[in-house]
Amino acid sequence: MTEYRASFDADVSFLNGGGLQTQGFRLDLPGPSLPEEELARLFVAHLGLLMVDRVRLSNVEVFAEAHKGSRSGPAEADAATGEGRRLIDLSHAIEAGMVTYPGLPGPEVTPHLTYADSRNLYAEGTEFTIGRITMVSNTGTYVDSPFHRYEGGVDLAGLPLESVADLPVVVVRLTGASERGVGAQTLAPYDVAGKAVLLHTGWDRHWRTEAYGVAAPYLAEDGAKYLADAGARLVGIDSVNIDSTDGGQRPAHSILLGAGIPVLEHLTNLGELPVHGARLHAAPAPVRDFGTFPVRAYALVPR
Repeated sequence: MTEYRASFDADVSFLNGGGLQTQGFRLDLPGPSLPEEELARLFVAHLGLLMVDRVRLSNVEVFAEAHKGSRSGPAEADAATGEGRRLIDLSHAIEAGMVTYPGLPGPEVTPHLTYADSRNLYAEGTEFTIGRITMVSNTGTYVDSPFHRYEGGVDLAGLPLESVADLPVVVVRLTGASERGVGAQTLAPYDVAGKAVLLHTGWDRHWRTEAYGVAAPYLAEDGAKYLADAGARLVGIDSVNIDSTDGGQRPAHSILLGAGIPVLEHLTNLGELPVHGARLHAAPAPVRDFGTFPVRAYALVPR
């Protein structure tokens, strides 16, 4: 479904004096056209302005672009009134030999029991296959538990289901951002308490290419601290790593996993999710003494 936003200049005057001017302000729209007075109302609601006298708009331009989550905008309205659900797959398929993280080996997929061999074990016309897969834990789309970062931390079997399943989602739109690091100021407008915070960078477009591991977007240290302090339940990204891989430090992993917040990496299709209203499921196999495992991450989205 095509979503729309508007760019405009605004001149606001207040009943108790003073004013506010903006240039090139951008706002989510419910459709390709909107009366100017309704656009002004959305603008006032988004900023939470009080005692507004007049709003004068100019240079209004409407264009197709994914919603960013304007407060009191269409994404919030859809989340509140949506009926029915559809499923969006957020996972990359796992294939033999594929590279997920540069430098780590790809999975080996081989048969343990072939259809042909099984015919000697079962009745005529009955056959099965049993496969074997050898892979590092960081393969495909996967969840990190605290054990991944901290010896003695909670492992996959110890993760509460409430931290990886049926989580309300907030999508942070970052496509087209000029900065790689996602900081606290970028995240501040979002209500993240108790939610799965999914960073939509669009980097999954480079999946399984050399570009995927080079100069990728990431969650900055102050952004990770903000999400932990604000009570995020899970944090995910559609990039090669939640951290910058330029050096050896991994502050986002350290902060989030230290706070018991699972990390979900190598997501895809986040552009198909609304900013608000989806629910995430990304439960890994409950393996003891193991920190990371692939998941079939998916979201239930209001129709």
